[in-house]
Amino acid sequence: MSSDLAFYSKLLVEIKDRIRLGQTRVALSANAEMIAMYWDIGRMIHHRQKEKGWGAGIIPRLAVDLKNELPEVKGFSERNIGYMIRFAREYGIQPILQQPVAKLSGTDISMEKVPQSVAQNLKTNSLLILQQLVAQIPWGHNILLMEKVKNLPAHHWYMQQTIEQGWSRDALAAKIKGKLH
Repeated sequence: MSSDLAFYSKLLVEIKDRIRLGQTRVALSANAEMIAMYWDIGRMIHHRQKEKGWGAGIIPRLAVDLKNELPEVKGFSERNIGYMIRFAREYGIQPILQQPVAKLSGTDISMEKVPQSVAQNLKTNSLLILQQLVAQIPWGHNILLMEKVKNLPAHHWYMQQTIEQGWSRDALAAKIKGKLH
């Protein structure tokens, strides 16, 4: 009888662990999709602004129209739409290149010295790596990093540390303020 209880207890622990793992995976997947959506929305708006010559005046109109059309959907204030545009510019148009290039070569390489085809591959790979990192941290963390960390290699380092250490937004802010990098 006690062996049955031990087997049952072990089964219960395994099931609880699997449930928690599933919940974590769902949360990470939802976060990654939200980050991708915000980036894409920012990219679309930025592209239209450049293409049509629209200024920042489009942002308040979009915020109001989105709120009217989709009242149940949150996260599309003027301020947040502005962050989406900035996010797309920072991560889609000028990806962090130096970190992956340095890792490949062991030294700092100027992009002018890299053949065009290699440079394009590095840009593509760097963007994919960066997008994977960006999608693993919450939106609020991404905003904090955009606001507080201007040095791109440091920005990248803080992203990696946030993922590895599981820093909350407050913990990340404290690390940035303390100039941990």
